[in-house]
Amino acid sequence: MTGVIFSDSIDVVWNLLIQIISAILGLWLAGRFVPGVAFNGPLFVLPTKTADISLFLTTLTFAGILLGILNFAVKPLLKKITFPLRIITFNLFSLVIAMFLVWLVDIFSPELIIQGIGPLFFTTIIVLAVNFIFSKWWPSSSPERKKPAFTSVQ
Repeated sequence: MTGVIFSDSIDVVWNLLIQIISAILGLWLAGRFVPGVAFNGPLFVLPTKTADISLFLTTLTFAGILLGILNFAVKPLLKKITFPLRIITFNLFSLVIAMFLVWLVDIFSPELIIQGIGPLFFTTIIVLAVNFIFSKWWPSSSPERKKPAFTSVQ
């Protein structure tokens, strides 16, 4: 019984890790290729003292971790709350939810600058695309769950 619970918790952590990695890469790609999006801070700083924590909060890694946690924890809740709107809009309201989460990261990360709704839209599309690619083609955390394709030899 504990093996099942442990395996499920590994899947949860693995999904969170995929969300964080895809958010970091998506924000980095948006900063490189979308006009109107800039990131003025470093990619990563390892804090060695308590004073370095404020320096870590200005990194792209922090912005990606924040977006990954928001996508992992807040997005499913927002999707459940806005279910009627998503039905009416044929699930296009999910894009509004994702744009809202990227906008929150823009507010809380001082070094990330997204100027306008157009760059916010394209940043969200890039983050969603990277997240889709990582979640579909990244190997699963528990390969023993995959059922092998058996072929009968006659």
